[in-house]
Amino acid sequence: TMSLTWPGNALGFPQRSWPNLANRARAPLQEDSPQLHHQHTSPRERRAIRDNIYRNKRCRMETCFDFSRCQSGFRVYIYPPQRGDEISEAYQKILSSIEESRFHTADPSRACLFVLTVDTLDRDQLSAQFVQNVRTRIHSLPTWNDGRNHLIFNLYSGTWPDYTEDLGFEVGLAMLAKASADVANFRPNFDISIPLFSKDHPLKGGATGYLTLNDAPPSRKYQLVFKGKRYLTGIGSETRNALYHIHNGDDVILLTTCKHGKDWEKHKDSRYKPLDFFLYAELLHNSSFCLVPRGRRLGSFRFLEALQAACIPVILSNGWELPFSEVIDWRKAAIIGDERLLLQVPSITRSVGRDRILALRQQTQFLWDAYFSSVAKIVSTTLEIIQDRVESHVSRNHLLWNSLPGGLYALPQYSADPAQFPFYYAMLGKSPSQQFTAVIHTLTPLQSQISPVVKLIIAVAKSKFCEQIVVLWNCDKPLPPRSKWPSTSVPLSVVEGQTKTMSSRFFPYNTIITDAILSLDEDTVLSTNEVDFAFIVWQSFPERIVGYPARSHYLDSSRSRWGYTSKWTNDYSMVLTGAAFYHRYYHYLFTHYIPGSLLTMVDRLANCEDILMNFLVSAVTKQPPIKVTQKKQYKETMMTQGSKASRWADPDHFAQRQTCMNIFSRWLGFMPLVHSQMRLDPVLFRDQVSILRKKYRDIERL
Repeated sequence: TMSLTWPGNALGFPQRSWPNLANRARAPLQEDSPQLHHQHTSPRERRAIRDNIYRNKRCRMETCFDFSRCQSGFRVYIYPPQRGDEISEAYQKILSSIEESRFHTADPSRACLFVLTVDTLDRDQLSAQFVQNVRTRIHSLPTWNDGRNHLIFNLYSGTWPDYTEDLGFEVGLAMLAKASADVANFRPNFDISIPLFSKDHPLKGGATGYLTLNDAPPSRKYQLVFKGKRYLTGIGSETRNALYHIHNGDDVILLTTCKHGKDWEKHKDSRYKPLDFFLYAELLHNSSFCLVPRGRRLGSFRFLEALQAACIPVILSNGWELPFSEVIDWRKAAIIGDERLLLQVPSITRSVGRDRILALRQQTQFLWDAYFSSVAKIVSTTLEIIQDRVESHVSRNHLLWNSLPGGLYALPQYSADPAQFPFYYAMLGKSPSQQFTAVIHTLTPLQSQISPVVKLIIAVAKSKFCEQIVVLWNCDKPLPPRSKWPSTSVPLSVVEGQTKTMSSRFFPYNTIITDAILSLDEDTVLSTNEVDFAFIVWQSFPERIVGYPARSHYLDSSRSRWGYTSKWTNDYSMVLTGAAFYHRYYHYLFTHYIPGSLLTMVDRLANCEDILMNFLVSAVTKQPPIKVTQKKQYKETMMTQGSKASRWADPDHFAQRQTCMNIFSRWLGFMPLVHSQMRLDPVLFRDQVSILRKKYRDIERL
């Protein structure tokens, strides 16, 4: 019989603290692991394989990595391609992801980490993608240094019939980002286990997960499903040949076909049936649990397929180091089983309650979207994990990796404390600060005491929530003396723009000390009441943009591109940063997460920075911004007053914004903006009651 403690002891392993559980019980599996003990190899061959794999078995970051190369920051260099290099489609996606990341450098002297252009993904000698003479080619690299500070990607290792982890060349002191990693050979805190993905896996964006809001309650037609090759002999056949024992044809559908290889007909038996009548996608999308047994190697494509389909993976692959197990808590998204306890799997899945099934499925969707839905996310996660090791004093904790929006959007250089990020406030029971900092972006000289910016400063300073006002002087003219600015009851400081460019309005200036930022254009017309009400609303939605001028996007199907509209309708997907509240973390994320090429484009156009901020925040939150009510006059004043009159009326300005929309969505690989029709108004707004009973009285006045 099997002891069962739920959830920490999912399939009968001794209770242990995470993350070791995700790696499973290592000791007994090293004894009988089929990876190195197989009938096709002689004792001498097994020793040679083991010596090759284990030569640098003790490598850890502190012993085999040169941290001194990383003193100028975490930068990744890709060697230039050599003549005759044949690079597979999958490896080209990996290289492109690195080149487009913020870590890439073209200068090897600045590099902390080196990546080969030699394609090492497929090291199966029988494969058409197998690259010859890898050893000679990498050893001739001037900075190889026995592999120190190098990262080698690999999806397939070994070949028929033994499928060992031998790559056919010595990796030396290099780190391996490897699919199907065996815990017996995996070097913790050095290697990285990555998922097996196909050449068709998208470079960016990726398909969304299958779970939708109307999927609750969580019951599905099937309890447990699998469809795949049976493997009649050799590695992987032990588990797959036994699956028919738990197939019941009702709610447990385990379909295996022996129709693969050249001599399958010799081995077929009464259990062979053509399986075309079961659509695989239909099985995935209609089952609560999906079996992920080992194939010839420990990992299989079934793993990512199950994650995307919101089908809880039941992993039967003894000794498999699960993908990104260093940072991901797989107990929250998968059932980790034991191949030797196959017959108990159906009863284990039936013991999982409905609430937990829904929680597990929701976590599969988060993990799929955050780390696995594209090659770029798999590569980014790999690089971020290594960066956390290199800069260990600011590394992410497990909450950041395992909760929305995920580790890729929670930069630890900003803070290693989850309570400092707006999207964790609700989870941690934290309330945002009660004050805000107004940041007024100024492009024109200070004309007089009746300038729009002076009126704006006076109105904002009267807010009881205003802690300070920061004027960001992005004007080419010299800074006016302090005497030219109005006197206010709150501190007023004038900061010269970092580069006098549009993107500098979102620089994380040390002067800003509050959680909340009220971002303002110099010619914005807002009353104190409007400021106060918008801030009260923001305190309930600290992870979103909350403000006044709204815009919308739409799909222009005739031109197959995204369109931008400023028409005043009930529908919107952006709130412009000319008058909006948001958390100061987004200044840090904007400056350090967005590629330099996009920031340069925004600065060159002197346009679109507000759209880019909306794209970023919606990509993080997966939610729309929030529009609050405003006086009618704002619509007209935006088009007529102040320095921006010509800018808003300029058709080129509008055309540029259309182009920006499409460039930004190509960068992300998807359109992050979400439409909304919600507008928040004060209680009693427009009600026929005494004006004296209303808290924000002048919002109704024209």
